[in-house]
Amino acid sequence: MPAYLSQLQSTIPRHWLYILRNRTELGVAVVAVLFTLVFAVTTQGVWLRAQNILEIVRVTSVLAILAFGQALVITTGEIDISVGSVFGIAGILYLAMATFLGALPAALLALVGSAAIGALNGFVVARLRIPSLIVTLGTLFIFRGLAYAIFQNAPSFGADAFLRAQPAYKMLGGGSVFGLNSAVWWALLLLGILNYLLFFTPWGNWLLAIGGDAESAFSRGIDIRKVKGSAFVACALLAGLAGILEASDLAYVDGSFGRQRELEAIAAAVLGGCALAGGRTSLIGTFIGAFILSSIQSYLVINAISPQWFILLLGAIVVLVSLFDRMLSRWLLIWSMQARRGE
Repeated sequence: MPAYLSQLQSTIPRHWLYILRNRTELGVAVVAVLFTLVFAVTTQGVWLRAQNILEIVRVTSVLAILAFGQALVITTGEIDISVGSVFGIAGILYLAMATFLGALPAALLALVGSAAIGALNGFVVARLRIPSLIVTLGTLFIFRGLAYAIFQNAPSFGADAFLRAQPAYKMLGGGSVFGLNSAVWWALLLLGILNYLLFFTPWGNWLLAIGGDAESAFSRGIDIRKVKGSAFVACALLAGLAGILEASDLAYVDGSFGRQRELEAIAAAVLGGCALAGGRTSLIGTFIGAFILSSIQSYLVINAISPQWFILLLGAIVVLVSLFDRMLSRWLLIWSMQARRGE
């Protein structure tokens, strides 16, 4: 071990090693606080206005739901870059059908369609053993092309006043509960449910085991194909729900709906502490990562900065956080080995 690492090891208490290795959301929480302070000061308090904060929280919630699904897939060592198209096609189908069927039946049908896309991705990846990057890139283009084709003869779909007045529509992102958009409550509910499933049920243990060491997981009797397939279905369902919530809030969709959302979902998950190699995840960290990205986007809007810079930042975040994660994991591994030898 280099001398400077040995010196650092001797100055930091042992329990912090455990925290750094197992509580990845703490680091991203510190980053979120720093960003909040910087944004508040540099905008003379404009960023902290109640209306802006409420919108940031809403955008964070929709992105977090989308990123939760991505985090589940990443946990297994795979990736799903089709979530942006699933997000878009679900929102489009939802608003297109809601006018005739009502909000709740339309949402259920859109979610069934989303699950079917996830099942397709999972089948091809897990059963046919084609790399998930290739498979989901293909479905990304297929369903994005379908979205553009739907709007070939129509500029957009919108929600009329009758639809917006339906209680189900309001509960699906088109209204507020206790002053917060209903998407916020969906995100908090899902955060609790998914955290429980991930860390307190066999299914969650299987996801983590497969991402950590697939061969070892298989030797212990875990059906890798079924577990990975279920992760892709869950990811698509969450992407579909996020698309429905966003479509309800906007009350319209067009062919570009959901574009680049896959990048935001991956960035939020990686920023939140999900290792792209699999085996480590944090849904709380993912939520905080979504908050950071939404805050940056809001800051750019307030300062009238081109949204293209946000795309640049997304790419930079994914690359830099991945490099930092690899360096930190290697450092902690060496540190842990040295600590054990010293016992």
